[in-house]
Order: sequence, then structure tokens, then C-alpha cells
Amino acid sequence: MLEPAAVDALFRPDLPETDHWERRYPPRRLPEGAEVTRFAPSPTGHLHIGGLYTAAVSRALARQSGGVHLLRVEDTDQARRVAGAAAAFVRQLTAFGLPPDEGGTDGGDWGPYLQSDRGDVYLSHIRALMRQGRAYPCFCDRGRLARITEEQRASRSPLGYYGRWALCRTLTPEQAADRVRSGEPYVVRFRCPPGLPGRVRFEDRIRGSVTTQDNGNDVVLLKSSQDQLPLPTYHLAHVVDDHLMRVTLVVRGEEWLSSTPLHLQLHTALGFGRPAYAHLAPLMKAEGGNRRKLSKRKDPEASVDFYLTAGYPPAAVQHYLRGLANARLMDAPTHEALAARLRTADMSPAGPLLDLPKLRSISRESIAGLAAAEVYRQLCNWAAEFDAELHQVLVRRAELAHSAIAVSRNAAGHPRKDLVRWSDFRDRYGFFFPELFGPVPAPDDARFGALSPDLVRRVAADFAARYTHPDTPASWLGGLRDLAERHGFAPDTRAHRLAPSRYAGPTGEVVNVVRVCLTGSARSPDLFEVVRVLGRDEVLRRLAVG
Repeated sequence: MLEPAAVDALFRPDLPETDHWERRYPPRRLPEGAEVTRFAPSPTGHLHIGGLYTAAVSRALARQSGGVHLLRVEDTDQARRVAGAAAAFVRQLTAFGLPPDEGGTDGGDWGPYLQSDRGDVYLSHIRALMRQGRAYPCFCDRGRLARITEEQRASRSPLGYYGRWALCRTLTPEQAADRVRSGEPYVVRFRCPPGLPGRVRFEDRIRGSVTTQDNGNDVVLLKSSQDQLPLPTYHLAHVVDDHLMRVTLVVRGEEWLSSTPLHLQLHTALGFGRPAYAHLAPLMKAEGGNRRKLSKRKDPEASVDFYLTAGYPPAAVQHYLRGLANARLMDAPTHEALAARLRTADMSPAGPLLDLPKLRSISRESIAGLAAAEVYRQLCNWAAEFDAELHQVLVRRAELAHSAIAVSRNAAGHPRKDLVRWSDFRDRYGFFFPELFGPVPAPDDARFGALSPDLVRRVAADFAARYTHPDTPASWLGGLRDLAERHGFAPDTRAHRLAPSRYAGPTGEVVNVVRVCLTGSARSPDLFEVVRVLGRDEVLRRLAVG
């Protein structure tokens, strides 16, 4: 190992000691049993729905215990960093009602929460490891490392930097110091415990006791010494941050399960207490008769932007994510699912299936349970970002929008359930707004069914000529029955069924003419409520079939 003076010469003279950071980030004053959790994405692309799932679970476990949930952006891999990704994480989490307690727009006392702003924190701890002989400089260049890999493959040995392939591990202090002084580039590697790796056991909050092979690899802790801003690898940075940010429970994806032995070794080498771990199984997708991992490249629903653009309401998404974690919550009413405690003991080590039809069902029920004013608020928020024209109409015609949304919403025990997501609004309710309705359908339009264009014109013209804006549902229905009888249609369904040849058709075909003229669709909310919202002038305008 290098002499302490040689180690110190590798770092700035004013670099703080590790105890400085212990004082800077003291233990949190929280109730007994409170969990501190974190969501720690890398800004290397779009947020995956699995990331949102992890954030939702991690946040819920902290919040329900009276603890703290923080967002930490792990951007030490600067080469893969995507501009704007870190800000997008805050926007996406907030959009789904999952803002962090710390690390978002308001920061927090245990920050900064961007790893590239914490360089001195990591360098202090790397220096401490080197002073103890638990880390050392490695001068192997890419060519040498490539040859090591070839040798290992040829001998069918595990890949890595260990044993006889760890060439710089056995350098004498003098040899290492001479190479440093000569300006030779190096990285800093962790000196894992000596001997062949055995087995290690640790507890996982989801999987129980886990036994796996211990780490025997001298992994890189600090990247090239020639970097203008030397940054650590993920392994070192997140261990230091979890300790100093006082994280008590690490909720992360199953892909990190195999790295846990290394992370435990680092905690021990640095003198840190260990957090608890909960490794979530990956989200799965059904394909044919099989299941596979959801792919960010193949599956559009893997991106969080898919759900934002579609306009799934935050409560529905939160409910669904909680149901993925604890299946017992999936079929509960949304308010119950959001109020229930999540328990890691109820989470399966098998990957939950991402079931979009189930999400749509939850979302439909969630929207149906909202008051009209809340529907308008959430709809406007969504449209402001994803449908500028609709947003302008909603703001300009706010009174009409409220009236349209309220149609059949307060029906006793049977509220309308025609909105699954906010992007459905144009199709389901756009007809209420003249700007969005478009031209009146032509008389030969297929939506009028089997009626001839001439009959469609005559029915629409007759109804317009005698039109009286109704005061009650009874007066509206009476007008439609009179219209049907004047044109030879049956007074009711039973009459047409008993003598179909006697009539031009069932009354429903005449009602459909009026419905298509007024709404542009063969399906709509109750027509009496529709005409009351549209008003007399707009009703007559739409009855003017070409």
C-alpha cells in the first residue's frame, strides 16, 4: 500500500477529511421506525415505467413510516448523460403526484442531490480507503485490460480484475509512487478482501435471506486520474451518498441484487452501517403465451412519457403501481388503495405483469369518481402541455366546459364512465364545442345508418322546423316520438317488432338522425342533457343537414 504521504499527494491539500462530511450531514431527527428512502435514476434517457414504479414504492414506504423520500440523480457517467433528463425526472414524478421530499425543486439540507456536484465528498472517502490500503492505483490501460479479458475467456475463467490478473494489486508502494510521479494515468480500484470469494448471506425485505457468491473483484472506484473532474463509479458514489444522506432502506431493481455483496464490502471498508435492501422484481409483459421483461426499446408503454401523453390521471397511476407491488390493492377502490400501507412482505420476488387493460379500468373508475370541477382542473393541466388547441377552448369556454363535463356525471349511482384518460376528451366531449365539432355530417354519412340521404334531410328539417327547446325530459322524448310517427316510424320498439313491414323502421333510427346531427356520433350522453348544454341556436345550426 502507498504511504499516507504518497496517498495525500494525489489529492488537493484542502480536501476535507471524512469527518467533515459526517458533521455536514448529521443523522436525521426522525421518529423511531421512520424510513429514509431514495429514488436514484441515472440521466441517460427517458424515465422507464419501472423507475416510476420503484419511486412510488420507495416513496410510500417512507411516507407511511413518517420518514423522508429523496430524489438523487446519479450522473457520474457523464458520457451517457442526456441533457435535461434530470429536470425531466422532477417534472414526471410531480405530474403523477410523486414529488420527492428532498432533491426536487426545493432541494434539501442533505444535498446537493446531483452526484456530479458532490465530487469532494467522494474524493475524501477514496483517499481514506487508500490510506487504509483498501484501495490502490491501477495503471492498466485498455489494451492490457482487453488482453486480460481474452486470457480469461480462453481459460473459461470469470471475467474481472482479480487474482493473478490483478497486476497492479501487488505493486510495491515504491513502484506505485514512482508511476504516479511520472504522470502515468491511473484509476483507483477497491482492494476486495483477500482469498477466493466465498458465499455471503444478507437479508432482503422482499426476498428474505439471500445467499450468493461474495465479491472477489477489484472494481474501479475512481475513473481516470486525467479527467478534469475525477468522478467515482456508481458503486462508490451511491454507497457514500446513502450513508451521508442517512438512507435506511434502499429500494431498487432486481438487476442490482448481484452487486449487493460488493456494496456491503464497501460499507464495511468505509466504516458505515448498512442500510436495509428491498430488490423489486422487474415489470413483465405478456407476449403470446409467454412473459418477458418490459423493454424500453421495444415497448412504447415502457416510457413514462407514454402515460403522460395519454393523460392517465395521477391517482389512477398511483393506484395501479401500488397494485403491482401488492396485488391485494389492485381491485380496491382508488381511495382505499392510496390510503393502504404497502408492506414489503406482500411483494412478490416474481415480476408483476404490466396489464394496460387493468390500468384503463382503474383510470375509468377514478375519473368517474371525480367531481366535475376536479375533472376540469386536471383536464386543463394535461391539455396545457399536450393539446394546446383544446386548452385554449377549455379556458375560453370555461362555463360551457363545466356544463359539458357535468352531463350525466351526477346521475344517482350511475355516473358516466366514458373517459379513460384525458386524451379521450376530444372524442367523447369535443362535440359540445363548436370549434371542435367540425362540419355537420352529410346526409349520406354512414353514421346515419341505413336511412336514405333524402329521408335524413327530411327528418332533420322537420325536427328543426318544429323545434321547441325542451324544459323537461318528458317534453323532449315526446317531441322525438312525434317526429318518428310523422315519418312513418314505429311509436316504440315493441310495435316495430310485432309488425316490421308496417313501419319505416324503429323509433331509434329517427333518434339516431338527431343524435348524429347534434353530436357527430351514434353514441353520446343523454340527448336531453346535450341539447340543454348546447342551447337552441346551436341545436338548430347543427340540424341544417346538407
